[in-house]
Amino acid sequence: MDADSFRRALGTFPSGVTIVTTTDADGEAWGITASAFCSVSLSPPLVLFCPAVSARSHDLLRGAERYAINVLRPEHRTLALRFATAGADKFARAGFRTESGVPVLSSALATLVCRASARYDAGDHSILVGEVESVHVQEGLPLLYFDREFRELSPAPLLAPPGRVDRYRDRPLLDADGADGSHAA
Repeated sequence: MDADSFRRALGTFPSGVTIVTTTDADGEAWGITASAFCSVSLSPPLVLFCPAVSARSHDLLRGAERYAINVLRPEHRTLALRFATAGADKFARAGFRTESGVPVLSSALATLVCRASARYDAGDHSILVGEVESVHVQEGLPLLYFDREFRELSPAPLLAPPGRVDRYRDRPLLDADGADGSHAA
């Protein structure tokens, strides 16, 4: 397996896009764009994100006792690119406020303020687990990252609630060989 094939395979899996923020000992705000984010546990409430070791803010994030994970909306695409760029003035006119000592994006779809719980080395990334201390959720749709591009989620559900049209219900399922599976019991 080569690295490009591995990247292409991972690109087939869509993920949400976040900006993870913290502050250093002098109170300066730091942050990165991260799509490697997921829930870990409901009780206690745990989440994780995985910053690249090569990221300028990696060591600061790895050592942070508290950070915020801001789930982005499609209109945050430019902001996601800014936070993915080294040396950019990331926080200028971006709409952040401070909560529990860390920057939170006021317009984020969701914000989770976390206290560091565990840290692991994982190849060229770290796995940082945080216990969620507070959550803010707003209505809207998430920004997605798929096939190396930002995307929007369609508001139409695949499995429609009762009384609504399900656009996939009458299409045949496909077997592994691409056959329609109509012979199956």
